[in-house]
Amino acid sequence: MAVAARPDPIPAEAGEARPRSRPRRLLRRSALAFGAVLGAVALYLVTTFVQVVLAGREDDTRQAGAIVVMGAAQYNGEPSGALAGRLQHALELWEAGYAPVIVVTGGNQPGDVTTEGLASFTYLRERGVPEEALLVEVDAADTYEAVSASELILRERGIPDALVVSDPYHNLRLRGIAREVGLVAAMSPAPSSFDRNASLRETAAVAAGRIIGYRRLSQW
Repeated sequence: MAVAARPDPIPAEAGEARPRSRPRRLLRRSALAFGAVLGAVALYLVTTFVQVVLAGREDDTRQAGAIVVMGAAQYNGEPSGALAGRLQHALELWEAGYAPVIVVTGGNQPGDVTTEGLASFTYLRERGVPEEALLVEVDAADTYEAVSASELILRERGIPDALVVSDPYHNLRLRGIAREVGLVAAMSPAPSSFDRNASLRETAAVAAGRIIGYRRLSQW
């Protein structure tokens, strides 16, 4: 009895993809695209971190219309170490004649009996700065609000520019915020050792602020 021969399989047309190859290609392309995005984000953050560190090494101290001190923590009216360092640096600048007026900034946290601005005012007044040379801002909840409020205070008094005092890691973000709010400012960082954790936080803040704007970042 003759056995019927099995027909040969029909060959796939030239260039026709196998059914399983298309999902694999899509998956591979998606993985490559995701890797490229991660690489770009990592490069952006590393670059920003380097810029934060390098900016912290710069000191633009010069004559100005006012000295603006960024607030920091205070405890029942006693400035923290960070705030005291900034205030002492501002005091030395004022005594050296770099500016006739000092603006101190900063609100309070829930439970505080006073504000960063008032604690700073008391610190400087007790060290010989007359009240007429001190301007106080007591509502700012963050750096953006402190710089923005300082710009308004100085503009209302016809003061054209300022020396901004904070810690070195703050320099890059302060410059960006000053440009955004229209404050003509030079950075005069208080002497401070390198703070890796603070620099990492600043890297995140600067990276986000450059993309969405520092005002919007403050609102978040």
